[in-house]
Amino acid sequence: MRSDNPVAIITGASRGLGLALTAGLAGAGWRLVVDARGAADLTAAIAELGAGDRVVAIPGDVTDAAHRRALIEAADRLGGPDLLVNNAGILGPSPLPSLADHPLDAFREVHEVNVVAPLALIQLALPALRSRDGAIVTVTSDAAVEAYPGWGGYASAKAAAEQVTSVLSVEEPTLRVWSVDPGDLRTRMHQEAFPGTDISDRPLPETVVPAFLKLLADAPPSGRFRLADLLTGASR
Repeated sequence: MRSDNPVAIITGASRGLGLALTAGLAGAGWRLVVDARGAADLTAAIAELGAGDRVVAIPGDVTDAAHRRALIEAADRLGGPDLLVNNAGILGPSPLPSLADHPLDAFREVHEVNVVAPLALIQLALPALRSRDGAIVTVTSDAAVEAYPGWGGYASAKAAAEQVTSVLSVEEPTLRVWSVDPGDLRTRMHQEAFPGTDISDRPLPETVVPAFLKLLADAPPSGRFRLADLLTGASR
């Protein structure tokens, strides 16, 4: 990142990994534009961070074109985005259905939120990112590369998002374009994937923030990274 006061857009920032990354980047001096679908939850979460005017919160749905434009315009007012983190996503039906029984409307929605909307936001952000030698992060999952029963909807969307990211990395060689797998975390989405199961043994999202900050500091070539491996120098 070239700027002394870098700017990031983070989607899905009212809880979980998105909120943890917002807190980590704000603490590291970044200025942020963040969103989430729930206005009240987003406002409360950002207020609790105590980051002042370093974080601009814009409630809305990433599938809405006007909302995506509002995110870019807000980042432009701060000087333009150096980093776009496509973190917002949905799991789909819970309990997770087999592909034989997966409702097709829900399947389309999972792909719209996890693949189409992030690409649409990337397209809007690209001019500024190119001018600032910026970076794009697609938050992915091991489900994108492993076959787990019941995960067909979410997994196929994450696999598609990863391939979009990979192709983008060769089409935009001046940018850093990363797929980032945070691992299993103690989040609401992970709980929805395992209803009735105690997931308290999973690490909190805050635990992976140092590895994410290392990714930004080291700025390795485009590729796929597991946050658990970053501190040891591995990638996958």
